[in-house]
Amino acid sequence: MTVNMGKLDRGLRLAVAAALFILAAATTVGDGTWLEWLFYGLGAVALLTALVGNCPLYRVLGIKTCTAC
Repeated sequence: MTVNMGKLDRGLRLAVAAALFILAAATTVGDGTWLEWLFYGLGAVALLTALVGNCPLYRVLGIKTCTAC
């Protein structure tokens, strides 16, 4: 798997993931709502792509934010 995300892009995704996890925790009511699970899911995707450095959607669209790649 090749890296197609730059440092800035990865850092922004980590910040977005943290914000989504905080939003999910803030919307917790009872057994959990669909909105809570949506925030957790989107946060997990953002965190995973930031840690791995590869975004499958970027590959499909032909986007590379990594300048050293």
